[in-house]
Amino acid sequence: MRCLTGRPVRLVSILFSFLCLLTAAVRADLVWSAETGWRVEGGALSGLAGAEGRKALDLMNKARRNEEGGHLRSAIKAYNNVSKRYPNSIYAPEALYRVGQLELKRHGYVKAFDAYQQVLSRYPNTRRFNEIVGEQYRIASALLDGARGRILWGLLPGFRQREKSIEFFETVVGNAPYSDYAPLSLMNVARGYIYLKESAAAIDALDRLINNYPHSVLTPDAYMKIAQTYSQLVDGPYYDQAATKEAITYFTDYMLLYPGDNNIGNAEQGLDGMKTMLAESKIKIGDFYFYKRSNFKAARVFYNEAITAYPESKIANSAKAKLAELEVVAAKNAPPAEGAAPAPAKKKRFWFF
Repeated sequence: MRCLTGRPVRLVSILFSFLCLLTAAVRADLVWSAETGWRVEGGALSGLAGAEGRKALDLMNKARRNEEGGHLRSAIKAYNNVSKRYPNSIYAPEALYRVGQLELKRHGYVKAFDAYQQVLSRYPNTRRFNEIVGEQYRIASALLDGARGRILWGLLPGFRQREKSIEFFETVVGNAPYSDYAPLSLMNVARGYIYLKESAAAIDALDRLINNYPHSVLTPDAYMKIAQTYSQLVDGPYYDQAATKEAITYFTDYMLLYPGDNNIGNAEQGLDGMKTMLAESKIKIGDFYFYKRSNFKAARVFYNEAITAYPESKIANSAKAKLAELEVVAAKNAPPAEGAAPAPAKKKRFWFF
C-alpha cells in the first residue's frame, strides 16, 4: 500500500501538473488590441520571464505600432529581431507570421514565403499551419502566373520568377503531403515545367500525382496531361516512336479508367492521332525495305505491324494495299523453283556495219 500513497503517487501528481502547464502554454495565444498591445490569452506562459519577457513584449508592441502606422520596413525589422532574440518564446512564431504578411504587402514574395516556411519548420504545431500552407500555395501560384516582385530601387519592376514557383510548390508538397494542396501543387509543378519546355520533369510531376494521389479529382487530368505531353514530343513518322507509344498507353488508360469524364472526346482524338502516327511509322520503314533494299521479307513484317498497330483504319488499309503490291513484285522476282527448267537463253544478235 505504501507504493500507492507514497512518493510514486506524488511523482505522478507532479508530472501531471507539469503536463497541464505545458498544455496551457501550448494553448496560449497572442491577441493584439490597440489599447493594451499584445497579450497572452488562454495560457499562463510566454516562454520568457522577468526582464527578458518585458523586452520581448516591448519589441513586439513596437513592431505592431510601426505596422499600424504604415512603417512596414521598420515593423519587419522589429519582428525579425523578436524571432532571432527570443526563438523559444510564444512571440517568435507570431513575429515570423507577421513578417510574411508584411512582405506580401510589399510584393516581397520570396521573403514572405521564407518567413512562412520558418514558422512551419521551427514551430510545426502552430495553429496557423493550414493558413500558412494556403498562403505559400498562393505565393507560388502568383509567381507561376508571372507576378513580379518588389519594385527595384523604386524605378524598375522586379523580375518574374517562374522557376522559383516550382521550388515553392514542391515545398508545399513536402510541408503538407496529405492536404488538398499537394496534388494541386504537383499539377502546377508540371505546368511550370511545361512552360519552361522541360517535358521530362513535367511528366515526372504528373506521374507522382497519379501514383501518390490516385483518388484525387485531379488524377484524370494528370493522365490526360501526360498523354498530351508525350504526344507533343513526337517528331513525326520518320523518328523514334517511344513517345508515341507512351502517349497511346496514357490515352488508353485514361479512357479505361474514366470513361465518363468530360475530356473523353479529346482522349479519343489524341489516341487516334497517336495510333495513326505509329502505324504510319511502320509503313515508312516497310517502304524503305521494299523500295530501297528489295527486302520483301522485312517489308512484309513492317506492313503487317502497321495493320496490327491500328486495324480497321485508313492507315491499315494503306498498309494492306502496300502488302498486295509487294506480293506482286515479290512473285515476279522470285528465284526459279528447284528442278524447274532454266529459262531459254536469249539469241545473240549480230550487227553489220
